[in-house]
Amino acid sequence: SFTDFNMLSMPHFEGLKNYAELFFDDDVFLTAVRNTLIFAVITGPVSYFACLFFAWMINELPKTARAVMTFIFYAPSMSVMLYVIWAYIFSGDMYGLLNQVLMSLNVIREPIQWLTNTDTVLTVIIIVQIWMSLGTSFLAFIAGLQNVDYSLYEAGAVDGIRNRIQELIYITLPSMGPQLLFSAVMQISAAFSVSDVIMNLAGWPTTEYSSDTIVTYMLDAGSTRYEMGYACTIAVFLFVLMLVTNNVISSALQKFSRD
Repeated sequence: SFTDFNMLSMPHFEGLKNYAELFFDDDVFLTAVRNTLIFAVITGPVSYFACLFFAWMINELPKTARAVMTFIFYAPSMSVMLYVIWAYIFSGDMYGLLNQVLMSLNVIREPIQWLTNTDTVLTVIIIVQIWMSLGTSFLAFIAGLQNVDYSLYEAGAVDGIRNRIQELIYITLPSMGPQLLFSAVMQISAAFSVSDVIMNLAGWPTTEYSSDTIVTYMLDAGSTRYEMGYACTIAVFLFVLMLVTNNVISSALQKFSRD
């Protein structure tokens, strides 16, 4: 990250030049940071609590129904057809599923370019990313719920706990410290490293960089322009950002588990 390196010649040491350009002269990078933070602030917490909610609801089902629902819920996140399905739903022509529905209801008169319009593409990508991030954390929460000692619920009933919400707050969640921490780390990583869904649905780079993230911009710098030193600078920034965020959230969750 301290060099000018294009993969064709030897790296040339330039000190902090890449960092100065990144933070003070690169408007596209600032746009990518803004988009990444929007992704992280929205998709991270929403996906985290959605995984916890669905896992808790499914865990209340009988054993056979629970196994079936767990498979049904998790299976779509493994499908290779996922991007094809979402691309069909948000296709920008009149044959796209969402455009068909809206036109049939007379909500719109002409197709909307969902994946190229700078006003809609970021929202679409956020929706798809939330759906895709419900996999691993969901399974971790299911495992955590299964491992809670049921004698704690009996003791809680003696101590005055009267409903399932109180059980969740005072017994279940404090007993799931490792799963809560693991899922938080996974969600942080997913939120800050969004790239595949953007490149598969909106292209690379996106229209006017409207939904590019730090990762896609790093790939653009390294793989398209062969500015490897500059790409490494972006990678270092992303690493520090994820490390700080992970430490803050992990400390908060550990404190919650202790309390």
